Amino acid sequence: MTRKSAASFLLFPCMFFLFALPLLAQSGSGKKKSPFTPDMQKLQIAQLAIRTLYVDSVDERKLTEEAIRSMLSTLDPHSSYTPPKETKQYNEPLEGNFDGIGIQFNMTDDTLFVVQTVVDGPSERVGILPGDRIITADGRPIAGQKLPNDSILSILRGPKGSKVQLQVLRRGEPGLIPFTVTRDKIPVYSVDASYMAGEHTGYVRISRFAKTTHEEFIQACRKLKKQGMKDLILDLEGNGGGYLGAAVQMADEFLQERQLIVYTQGRAFPRQEYFATGKGKLREGRLVVLVNDFSASAAEILAGAVQDWDRGVIVGRRTFGKGLVQYPVNLPDGSMIRLTTAKYYTPAGRCIQKPYKKGDRSSYNQDLKNRIEHGELMHADSIHFADSLKCQTQLLRRTVYGGGGIMPDLFVPADTSWATPAYRRLSARGLLIKWAIRYTEQHRAALKEEYRKFEDFNARFRLPAGALDELKNLAAGSQIEWDEEQIAASLPTAETQFKALVARNLWGMDEYFQIINTLSDSYTRALSILQDGTYEQILSPGAEQAAETGAEP
Repeated sequence: MTRKSAASFLLFPCMFFLFALPLLAQSGSGKKKSPFTPDMQKLQIAQLAIRTLYVDSVDERKLTEEAIRSMLSTLDPHSSYTPPKETKQYNEPLEGNFDGIGIQFNMTDDTLFVVQTVVDGPSERVGILPGDRIITADGRPIAGQKLPNDSILSILRGPKGSKVQLQVLRRGEPGLIPFTVTRDKIPVYSVDASYMAGEHTGYVRISRFAKTTHEEFIQACRKLKKQGMKDLILDLEGNGGGYLGAAVQMADEFLQERQLIVYTQGRAFPRQEYFATGKGKLREGRLVVLVNDFSASAAEILAGAVQDWDRGVIVGRRTFGKGLVQYPVNLPDGSMIRLTTAKYYTPAGRCIQKPYKKGDRSSYNQDLKNRIEHGELMHADSIHFADSLKCQTQLLRRTVYGGGGIMPDLFVPADTSWATPAYRRLSARGLLIKWAIRYTEQHRAALKEEYRKFEDFNARFRLPAGALDELKNLAAGSQIEWDEEQIAASLPTAETQFKALVARNLWGMDEYFQIINTLSDSYTRALSILQDGTYEQILSPGAEQAAETGAEP
């Protein structure tokens, strides 16, 4: 290569690059004001430089994603980026449906075990039953493949109207049974359970705030009212939030007309207030809301509105403290940026968001661990609020505090005394679920014959003789150490969980929670305060002054 040609080779990309610079800069030099600031142009120039001049080839998509993630990492802990696949997976539970075959499954012994079929869903319509094992799908082996859940979902899910050929193994049937399942819209429910917890007390558990949550909730309450419900226990434990609109709709059911539910405010967004319409169907009757350290966002909006308007009693532990509003920015390839644009405030003016330092996500993510180490989950007096964070409820002028999360009216410590190391090992490996699934599969017909109704099962079922040996065998097969003393200490809890899981396999989630809730101290406390007068003491005029002086309200 001659010196001249070498020089031309070196100059050409540089000339192209220099030619491109004015084009980028022109966006800021026209008569119309450009939305592109000098810093944004700087970023475009850097990307163009890498694409045209860098010594090796680069993955521009990956480069762009890393740049976006890096920018967001300098902001608050909840501004985030998700690529197209993750965005779709994130949105499905909130949208209220997805396309699939309509089963709830567990992987047991490397086999897909059908726990439940969706009522009137595609699988139920063709005759697939709880307890069936799916061996192949469209000729592709599933059994024995040790496939992760996301791989199984990608096989079973598909566009509405598409078909999948399944080969199913059923206990008592020779050979494999073929099924052709036509995929359809499958509802994703956010009301996990609803049942009568007492003669006049209903119970509803909500796992997330999705588009269909309000409708599901109203249907559940309508059913419970027909059974005599006057009071309600609303379980928001572990509810990580969801749509603001769903939380506002829910709060509207409990509050009076023009009572403020929540307001949002941010630098680029003026204060926006959300008020109750006064048309709610649950404005009367006593209300207890259960929360814990994993109740967040929309769950905190609802709990905060109930507490600030003295509408009900909050029971449990201080909530997570996620009070930032994320605005979804949809990108052309299906990816999404969730950008924090404002903060949530309760009617009393409390900021739900706990403190954070921009760019320091590590410390923020350690908050729950720090709460445990400081004893907050065990002792209410380990939680201290500054006087500057003190607020008052709207009607009874009770003292409540801002500064992050919703502090319950009645604190219930977490009980971990039953969770021995041996029991934790079994639970972490999913052996308790496998134990109950295997037992149900082997005895389904006999159980259905002996217990025609759930009420009979709940009253009489006990851990069968020899069942614990089966759990021990599962532990040995998974090379998990079996400690007799520790297992004995956890046995009452294990028995209840086993019974609840068997009930779920035979009936459904309502029956599961009726049993498993007997292990919850918060649930037990909620029932007791509705019976012993504590509820009325907390929400009676003068209760605040009585509490300060030690007198009876």
